Amino acid sequence: MSRFVAEFIGTLVLVLFGCGAAVLGADHVGQLGIALAFGFAIVAMAYGIGPISGCHVNPAVSLAVFVAGRMSLRDMGLYWIAQFAGALVGAAILAAIAGMAHGLGQNGWGPGYLGEFPLAAAAVFEVVMTALFVLVILGSTSPNAPAGFAGLAIGITLSAIHIVGIQVTGVSVNPARSFGPAVLVGGHALDQLWLFFVAPAVGAVLGALPFRLKVLGG
Repeated sequence: MSRFVAEFIGTLVLVLFGCGAAVLGADHVGQLGIALAFGFAIVAMAYGIGPISGCHVNPAVSLAVFVAGRMSLRDMGLYWIAQFAGALVGAAILAAIAGMAHGLGQNGWGPGYLGEFPLAAAAVFEVVMTALFVLVILGSTSPNAPAGFAGLAIGITLSAIHIVGIQVTGVSVNPARSFGPAVLVGGHALDQLWLFFVAPAVGAVLGALPFRLKVLGG
């Protein structure tokens, strides 16, 4: 139960801080500020709940940990429930604060969305960046990695991904982060949600396979 609660809270915080920066602070902090908000949220949660649950706060990360052989199927399912629930509550809190007039930082692509990148570009971005993200996560949390630095490595990586890709998809690399805002916003955001389930899942498997096959260690 403690791990379930930790994942719920961690994903809630990620959505509230990261999407909150996009909705409430974008005019003041810009793309860099939004990117740092997502990264700082991960750093904070890594040290806050990491000792309890490992701070996945992302179904794609839990999938990668499972594929790498570090998690059971049952635990992955429980983590997923906590993560999607936490993301939905985080988005609901943001909606209660900011209203729905300017959206909730939902992900998307195509005409009318930020850089108006096409579906193919959005899919490639999400697959590649999720693979690289879980590669850093699995590497920095491996037994041979320097102790105490995983949270910083993971948070910095997530910030860098956002700096590169906010204009492409708003950056998901996390199905739960996409789920919470899209469910509440509805419409086009909900229609496009499928990509932010499929692409991060593919990227998670690709990023985890080198660890599963012992190419990059266990």
